[in-house]
Amino acid sequence: QVQLVESGGGTVQAGGSLRLSCAASGRIGWIYTMGWYRQAPGKQRELVASITRDGGPWYQDYVKGRFTISIDNSKNTVTLQMNSLIPDDSARYYCSANLRPSSQDAYYDYWGQGTQVTVSS
Repeated sequence: QVQLVESGGGTVQAGGSLRLSCAASGRIGWIYTMGWYRQAPGKQRELVASITRDGGPWYQDYVKGRFTISIDNSKNTVTLQMNSLIPDDSARYYCSANLRPSSQDAYYDYWGQGTQVTVSS
């Protein structure tokens, strides 16, 4: 069993910052990538940023220069630092991890329950 637990969401004014964290626990085995998705009401869930185990980040164009993703392999934790937030960043943010529980397993995607981010204008 693998669990992803997010923390750090909340409400902030435009221009403010929030820091999201996600800790993976359980039968983790080997993590390939971790990332953050978001879903606003009436919209599809979309990938915001991801990072590989060796620290290679990827960002959606609309968060480049504002968001920073980092991974702590020793703690199986991924963090998303969000600066210069705008109202369009308001959404529920979900942590994801692509991992295999053991060397005999395939890689699977796991998801957290999500944390709400609201940016007021």
